[in-house]
Amino acid sequence: MSLVIGLMSGTSMDGVDVALVRVLGSSSKPTVKLLSWKIFPFPKKIKKEILSVAHRGGGTTAQVCRLNFELGELFAHSVLSLCRRAHISPKKVLVIGSHGQTICHLGKKGTLQIGEPSVIAERTGITTVADFRPRDIAAGGEGAPLAAYVHALLFQHPKKNRAVHNLGGISNLTYLPHGKISQRVVGFDTGPGNMIMDGLLREFSNHHQHYDHGGKVAAKGVISLKLLKELLIHPFLRKRPPKTAGREEFGKHYVQRLIRRGHALDLRNEDLVATATAFTACSLAESYRKFIFPRGTLDEIIFGGGGVHNATLMKMIAAELSGIQISTFDDYGIASDAFEAVCFGVLGYQTLMGQTTNLPSVTGARKSVILGKIILGQEGRGP
Repeated sequence: MSLVIGLMSGTSMDGVDVALVRVLGSSSKPTVKLLSWKIFPFPKKIKKEILSVAHRGGGTTAQVCRLNFELGELFAHSVLSLCRRAHISPKKVLVIGSHGQTICHLGKKGTLQIGEPSVIAERTGITTVADFRPRDIAAGGEGAPLAAYVHALLFQHPKKNRAVHNLGGISNLTYLPHGKISQRVVGFDTGPGNMIMDGLLREFSNHHQHYDHGGKVAAKGVISLKLLKELLIHPFLRKRPPKTAGREEFGKHYVQRLIRRGHALDLRNEDLVATATAFTACSLAESYRKFIFPRGTLDEIIFGGGGVHNATLMKMIAAELSGIQISTFDDYGIASDAFEAVCFGVLGYQTLMGQTTNLPSVTGARKSVILGKIILGQEGRGP
């Protein structure tokens, strides 16, 4: 048995998700159990800086350099806080898997995640694995999505064709044909998840509101079919997988253009939020129709991420994908908000065990590779 910790700070940039996970069995087929988790919100000042440097043309080299170390300190503090909360000594934790905070992701052209792992390892004394994406890119892949390996590990069914769908800032899916983990697994970003909705709420509230709680704002609005049709011709949606998206496609500049277009159409704020919510639902449904349904039947979609708490969004998705069983990670005993942190805890463990964890059929890499960079803890503890 091994205890591992996963750290995830996603494109929503709300804070760091920390998950304490127990791993049992062989590294080729481990059993994973979530023991404890918590979301540690970023201080407002830090979140504003992250948003600033993550936008195209925003931030200086000095800002990114300093923020890298500040986030490392925050990540380490969050790990130690969760250990105290779970009454677990850090010395009993084998490894931390840290995704880091994405500042820029250009697919095969490059990627940058910050949250210095050397600081995490030094402050906690725990061996830390981080910087997972670059090795896949070096092998010819997109560097994402990487959670597909863990989706297949935990949810691939012997008889059912399933999909696992994450509704984070960006929406992404993993298609799991029945059977064992194989090159038949497909995964890719479908387009915006919560990113545009969150961006609209921040703009409309002068950064006092960061997301549409429960989808209540969208529920008050009227979807503009004209604008929705315009949004659905975005070139990313037509691109064939493998593909990844981020703030470069659907971030602040996109939101600002959307607001200007909404004003030109005399739309209310809540109408724009409703239309952006419909854009997420329709674009992901269209991805299933174009790229998944032609592969065969789909019995179930298991959703996770912050978007599952948006009741308006989930109703729209269910309407678009009627006839398919809709579940959540919570239905399988793992908190939806914790799942991506769980994934990177498992990926960190597998890296330490020398296991390859990218799926070339998902990322487009030429071969399977061992992901991440290992920073030994203060005692030099390894596997």
